Amino acid sequence: MRARAWFKVQSEASTMSEKEKLLKVNNFFNLFNFVDDIKLWGESNYWATPMEFIGVNGGDCEDFSIAKYFTLLQLGVQEDKMRITMVKATTLNQYHMVLAYYETPASIPLVLDNLDHTIKPATQRKDLLPVYSFNGKQLWLNKEQGRGVLAGSSTRLEKWNDLNHRLGVDRLRQPKLKLE
Repeated sequence: MRARAWFKVQSEASTMSEKEKLLKVNNFFNLFNFVDDIKLWGESNYWATPMEFIGVNGGDCEDFSIAKYFTLLQLGVQEDKMRITMVKATTLNQYHMVLAYYETPASIPLVLDNLDHTIKPATQRKDLLPVYSFNGKQLWLNKEQGRGVLAGSSTRLEKWNDLNHRLGVDRLRQPKLKLE
């Protein structure tokens, strides 16, 4: 049922403008449940594939960001316009992950977040301090607000490599917690 809804969102969004695609995808995934990895998967930091996330009807901030990233890729949004970004959420005093969208290489990114459902420019998200960001190709370290300094290939991230390895697997991992 949720997988069908995901395919419907992709079909409906396929002819939309890029900003409309961002809104449609952000709104769709923000309907899912937030659940800590330890409760859901039985481990502290599991990065679920989009199908795992959709299949179990929830996940944590990484899973929301990853699902949005891969869905927008499928909708034709260029990889170099998106970065999955690890931030320090100052109001929660913890690390958090969001998806950043750059309309142009020099533009202020728009933030797609599961905590604040409204897409906003990063300059309006004073509660988020960027730490590092990545896409399918590159990894950047953020020492201050802005685009960050290129730090090499995203293959340096073990969790990203594990996730990409599981993308083509036919059998999905079963969660520890059943949400339905």
